Amino acid sequence: MDNISKKDRIKGTFFGAIVADALCLGSHYEYDAQKIYNAYGNKPIEKYMSPGEMMGGQTHGIGWGERNYHPGKKAGGTTDYGDYNIVVLEHLASTADAPRAFNVTDLLPHWMKRLENGWGSWICTMTRETYGQVKQGLPVERLGGLSNAMAIRHAAAHAYYDSIDEVVDVARKSMFTHRDFHALGGGEFFARVTHRVINGETPSNAIESSALEMDSFFQDKVAQAMEKVKEATDENSALSKEIFADDLAITSMARLWDVGRSEPIKVGKASPTEGTLPGAVYFILKYENEKDGLKKALQQNTMVGGDNASRGIAIGMVLGAYNGVNAIPLVWRETLDEWDYCEKLLNRLPLLK
Repeated sequence: MDNISKKDRIKGTFFGAIVADALCLGSHYEYDAQKIYNAYGNKPIEKYMSPGEMMGGQTHGIGWGERNYHPGKKAGGTTDYGDYNIVVLEHLASTADAPRAFNVTDLLPHWMKRLENGWGSWICTMTRETYGQVKQGLPVERLGGLSNAMAIRHAAAHAYYDSIDEVVDVARKSMFTHRDFHALGGGEFFARVTHRVINGETPSNAIESSALEMDSFFQDKVAQAMEKVKEATDENSALSKEIFADDLAITSMARLWDVGRSEPIKVGKASPTEGTLPGAVYFILKYENEKDGLKKALQQNTMVGGDNASRGIAIGMVLGAYNGVNAIPLVWRETLDEWDYCEKLLNRLPLLK
């Protein structure tokens, strides 16, 4: 991996995240991995899918019921996680000629305009709540709600800021719809990991060193993921012999989440950071050293389902940084709706200019 330029790593960071997200559009919030597998022809996903494609046009969000969560999107588009990363990219590109510290107040008008004009994706509860707060005139420091869902939005910041402290600042501030300790910490953790990988560390080393800089909650979740990878890759373990090994691994790392329905789900596949963080770390570490590891990790994360888009942003950032932008399969580059648009904006940012 030493022959990959820093610029290619930075581009890989952003596009790895967006491609990972777009792959999840068709199965986002489908919690039945076997249903996804059967719908996609009993093999890993190879192309972008429209919401619920091959699955009756809907996915099953368990406590949220069967529905189309992204009614304005088609194959090659992004979920709300990808949309947010593009919104932050647009904002950063608008200030690229006079670089400055990231400021939520400056971002809000653009964010409001995007939400009000054909967003097309799922609008999460925290986004709705924060939108209302802004309309009511609440100050920036009081915005957001207490959701523990990890929502990473800062992928483009790695092309704008060159220090880890600056990138961490964007990671936390760009999640202005959230005030939960775990959610904000999840964004910070992956900002630290990705920055280190862009600057030459392996994902495994970056994950271990970044965890040491975080609260014990994050250290415990990283340790949990590392143990699960060992189990899943041990050819003598029962888990390694399962067809749906990754699905079982992810769901085994968290408690049951009682959503008041007849189908409780495991948090490992849902949005809370206690599941998305170790789930993302699991895929990064398991596929880090495999041939075509970026492609395989993004495919397998998609096939597990649940809130695969949240995990996908983190996985795509880290393994995209590690493998570089050219590791993204050509067909995925050519069929991503906003590749050319995002690339033009990305190339305006200070570290790629």
